[in-house]
Amino acid sequence: MRILCADALPNDLLEPLRQLGHEVSVDAELSADTLPAALADHPADVLVVRSTKVTSDAITASNRLGLIVRAGAGTDNIDKAAASEHGIYVSNVPGQNAIAVAELAMGLLLAIDRHIPAGMADFANGKWNKATYSKADGIHGKTLAIVGLGEIGFALAERAAAFGMTVTALAKAGRSQRSLERIEQRGITLVDTLEELLSGADVVSLHVPKSPETTGMVDAEFLAAMADDAILLNTARGDVVDAEALVTAMDERGIRAGLDVWPGEPGASTADWESALARHPNVVGTHHVGASTAQAQAAVAAGTVGVISEYLTGHVINCVNLESEPSGGVVLTVRHLDKVGVLAKVFASLRSAGLNVQQMENQLFTGSVAAVASMYLKSEPSPELLEQLEGDGDILAVSLSHNPGAQNSNAGPRS
Repeated sequence: MRILCADALPNDLLEPLRQLGHEVSVDAELSADTLPAALADHPADVLVVRSTKVTSDAITASNRLGLIVRAGAGTDNIDKAAASEHGIYVSNVPGQNAIAVAELAMGLLLAIDRHIPAGMADFANGKWNKATYSKADGIHGKTLAIVGLGEIGFALAERAAAFGMTVTALAKAGRSQRSLERIEQRGITLVDTLEELLSGADVVSLHVPKSPETTGMVDAEFLAAMADDAILLNTARGDVVDAEALVTAMDERGIRAGLDVWPGEPGASTADWESALARHPNVVGTHHVGASTAQAQAAVAAGTVGVISEYLTGHVINCVNLESEPSGGVVLTVRHLDKVGVLAKVFASLRSAGLNVQQMENQLFTGSVAAVASMYLKSEPSPELLEQLEGDGDILAVSLSHNPGAQNSNAGPRS
């Protein structure tokens, strides 16, 4: 199997894959423009990227490609729609850089409160200005609102609590029991509305993924709900913030900002770049380096190799482009003997009736004599088809039920 890493990964972590006989190549110079040709010239089964953009052209360039791994959490640099259309898994490595990003968020907060960048700039210019830089507020007892309570949000909450801050977040339906337990353990206070969350905070920290719903979410209305002189931290994605609205809020209401990500930031690691937001005196910024610690990169690399290793054994983990819930409106359950060709006969009968199996699961009973297949169909089989299946000597039983979570089902009640 051929594995192409379009960003640098430590060779010592890749060596076990090579020892298993897989061809592993690393080319950190590849870009969105050159990746398609590289995949066409040397088709890969697995593609690993960190920041390199994976376009639809790259996805179709290799006729062998089966898995794309994002060496990190966010997958917005991968055309997931194109990958899904071609039956290619997209997996990520979530949570491995959470501590690094949380550490940087705390660093930005302390740098703003204690005027560290401005003080260093004065030192560089030969100025001693203790009178100005001794006017810090301090963060003990202040309220931090976390927007996006995932792994990074939890890591930040833990560190903020250690500094004596009160941590709040937005109450959401559908949180897992584990998430609720972590919220309680960390003493996070949940509030019901975004306005309540923002208005009660001294510091607001963003930890949401990039999506159509989050793009531009920090707009004039969002910022108006924040207190005057509050601090906004963004270590998520630059496009989450409306830069013009933020500049206005900083000019008119004294809002301060700690930013690691920027709207329109360069895609290359080095570039000339002009930004009115980056030049604003109320901003302390870094160069999109939240996950860039040696510890985080080693953890992400190890997690990436783990995803690949599982895939090589037939298991796909951390996949982000599979339907999370069965989509078929009708569930056809077939208990059958575990013999060659039994399911093939079922599929042939469904095909002749024009019924597509959208999702399916087949499990063995203990002893491997019998199995049960659950097939999710968009519409309901006819009574005649069910009787045909039940008359097969290799089929033990057939039953029909409905999937209440399915959308746009054509299924009706069975009489």
